Amino acid sequence: MTLPCPTARTAYGLVSGTEAFLSGVTVFKGVPYGASTAGPNRWRPPLPPARWDGTRLADTFGPICPQPPSNLADPALPRGEDCLNLNIWTAAGQPDERLPVLVWLHGGRFLYGSGADPQYDGSALAAQGLVVVTVNSRLGVLGYLATPELSAESADETSGNYGLLDQIAALRWVRSNIAAFGGDPERVTIAGQSSGAASVMDLVYSPFAAGLFHGAVADSAVLHPGDPAIATLAPSHRTLAQAERDGTVYARACGADAPGQLRALPVETVLAGSAADDPRIPGTPPPPLFRPVVDGAVLPDTYAGVLAAGTQNDVPLLLGNNRDESGAGPGVKLTVAEYERRAAGRYGDFAAEFLTLYPVTTDTAASAQHTAARADSARTSTHLWAQEWANGTESPVFTHFWTRTPPGPEGAARGAFHGSEIPYLLGSLHALDRPWAEEDRQTSTLLTAYLVNFATNGDPNGPDLPAWPTTRSDRPEVFETGHGWAPIPLAEPARTDFHRRFLRARTTTW
Repeated sequence: MTLPCPTARTAYGLVSGTEAFLSGVTVFKGVPYGASTAGPNRWRPPLPPARWDGTRLADTFGPICPQPPSNLADPALPRGEDCLNLNIWTAAGQPDERLPVLVWLHGGRFLYGSGADPQYDGSALAAQGLVVVTVNSRLGVLGYLATPELSAESADETSGNYGLLDQIAALRWVRSNIAAFGGDPERVTIAGQSSGAASVMDLVYSPFAAGLFHGAVADSAVLHPGDPAIATLAPSHRTLAQAERDGTVYARACGADAPGQLRALPVETVLAGSAADDPRIPGTPPPPLFRPVVDGAVLPDTYAGVLAAGTQNDVPLLLGNNRDESGAGPGVKLTVAEYERRAAGRYGDFAAEFLTLYPVTTDTAASAQHTAARADSARTSTHLWAQEWANGTESPVFTHFWTRTPPGPEGAARGAFHGSEIPYLLGSLHALDRPWAEEDRQTSTLLTAYLVNFATNGDPNGPDLPAWPTTRSDRPEVFETGHGWAPIPLAEPARTDFHRRFLRARTTTW
């Protein structure tokens, strides 16, 4: 068959794509948007890729960032510091079609993963009229190391956000080159889940990303700055002083005291402790040590500070949480004593009121009430964040709460778990070997329709879809996705009031 858009001319040279998973879609794999980050380029802002002559065959995924072993990245994929590449799915027949663009940033605790994961396959969304881009960027210690010496080298006198700078470079590449693939550089939506969603929101807060995107989708990463759950989740961040102290200790453990010595080390030596957790923050699990930094430049302030100043990038937002994540779900088994101990640790002076609103007398009730409280808190926390967003912006926020349990043993054990919405949202059921039923396919059809509408118009609503209202302070509700497809209350009124008061009373560090 004749592929749509089989070749495209970028600013660096001609690339040729290959047939994607779904017929009628072309995928361009491993297209470089930056130079190698090895050697002298390690822990420096990304540089443009080198130009090439002739036609570059883009039929295999490029190297992914070096990372510790995990089940979040195919071990067969090549790895290396020449990893600044992206993948593009398009069904455009001509480069002048100007289709809306979705740029997906993968999750994985800022440590793991890649844009080549099958669940991020962009074929279905491309077939529905989007140009889909997935991005590889630096991870772990390679993406988020800071030291005083690295900061002194920088024009901004900061360090530690190289992974975010890579993502910004990818967006600049998209702005300059996506028209060659049939995309519209004036309609770019950034999207992600978990640490990918945290990256999305960091770009929303960053002046460095201003004008590079026109909408944002973030799943499992947006909570009120007073929410104690942030400490152990993807939105957790470090101050520059913390990050520089951590980096100095890490560099010395690697046997290096200066940037030149660090850059000369084999990547295996640098990676040896990259999966370390942050010892300052208790939790299950605690956040990774190497994660984004409030450096005063890429991230100019805490989330609370940016919202108070109203300096965020004012674009439409679509935000979601899942029912069974952040320590909740059918797998959680607590005794009454453990439940009460956790309540005291989380709620402090509010603990007695919490236990009145969420009373338990048995271990079974303790587990169920813990999950209910976490869901109520998450819904209320994101809703309260949206109220603060509205104080300094004009763009709408659409929030949702994912409730569908996917088929298979993982769904049976974990419910609507963290990340379970991804294949439905991206329409990639075809790429995953699970016992999908017709109801799963119908769910994905609805969710992808909302996403395509949002990427196209900044609003998920469209013909033949249940109405998804904007999030407003006078409506304490969230739109349910997965089941129901209608607004649901944040919680019972007394519980909603409790969570609001608790979050507002906390001294914010995020």
